[in-house]
Amino acid sequence: MVDWAVPRRDARTLPAIAQEEKRRLAIALRQQGRTFAEIGASVGVHWATVLGWWHRFEEGGLGALAAQRRGRRPGTHRRLTPTQERTLQRLITDKTPDQLRMPFALWTRAAIGELIRRRYGVRLPVRTIGHYLKRWGFTPQRPLKRAYEQRPEAIARWLKHEYPAIKARAKRDGAEIHWGDETSLSTSDPRGRGFAPRGRTPLLRVVSQRRSVSFLSTITNRGKVRFMVLPGPLSARLLIGFMRRLLRDTKRKVFLILDQLNVHKAAKVRAWVRGHRDEIAVFYLPPYAPELNPDEYLNGDLKLAVAARTPARTKPELTRAAKSHLRSLQRRPARVRRFFKHPRVTYAA
Repeated sequence: MVDWAVPRRDARTLPAIAQEEKRRLAIALRQQGRTFAEIGASVGVHWATVLGWWHRFEEGGLGALAAQRRGRRPGTHRRLTPTQERTLQRLITDKTPDQLRMPFALWTRAAIGELIRRRYGVRLPVRTIGHYLKRWGFTPQRPLKRAYEQRPEAIARWLKHEYPAIKARAKRDGAEIHWGDETSLSTSDPRGRGFAPRGRTPLLRVVSQRRSVSFLSTITNRGKVRFMVLPGPLSARLLIGFMRRLLRDTKRKVFLILDQLNVHKAAKVRAWVRGHRDEIAVFYLPPYAPELNPDEYLNGDLKLAVAARTPARTKPELTRAAKSHLRSLQRRPARVRRFFKHPRVTYAA
């Protein structure tokens, strides 16, 4: 004779799916004619529990035995109402603290707690605010930096009217659009963190005499990269020299887009461009909007690549490292084209 009895265990401690399987097995055994006591012994629960399952089955079928969500129902015992939560999410998403006359730069948990206190008169612990933020899908993030002087209307005009007109004119004239910018690298190693045993802070040896090197570069959405090492600060003479080299490198007319740095708009530069209007035209991004320039993403890639190498101790070492990476990008146009996939510059792709 087979002994069907199994050690009894509080079924409430089982996962919901296991509880449901026990109920279904109990109903199947009952339909085979077994007694409630036998079934209870078989599945490891009290016979009265089996009786309750059977009543539920008779009233609602197998669907009445399905696993149910356990614990408190969502929203119970919360200090904020659903309407208040939606309002707070909208405010945090659409506004900055200073726009709401609050003395905070970013939406920290302390700032959000103050917002809740001001609007609803409710004081919440910082930890509770963290639970709300997690539930809303908000995460701590490093903010993007934008110049305070940036003018949104100028950016909107550039994206909606000015650049589309430049693109249409370039297509009409058979011109090649180059996005230009300059950047500087320093022997002050930018790497910020490294792994080490707990309590043993890693040591980074740096040179006391800082050395730097500057580059002027352009990229196109076809993946072309052109660059020049600058012997000193960018000047009108150096910019004109770079544009001469750019023209020698292509048989097409060049449309060069730069930011509004004073040297880019110097009288000598403008005069030279007017004298070569059949070969080149220069356009300017809105002020204080570097994120609209795809070449900025090449600069970021360059700095990360150089930082990943052995730290350069001298200016020649730094120059060689930077030139090596820029030349590798010239051989990898697909990588350069990916810079144009950043959400801020897809308009130029």
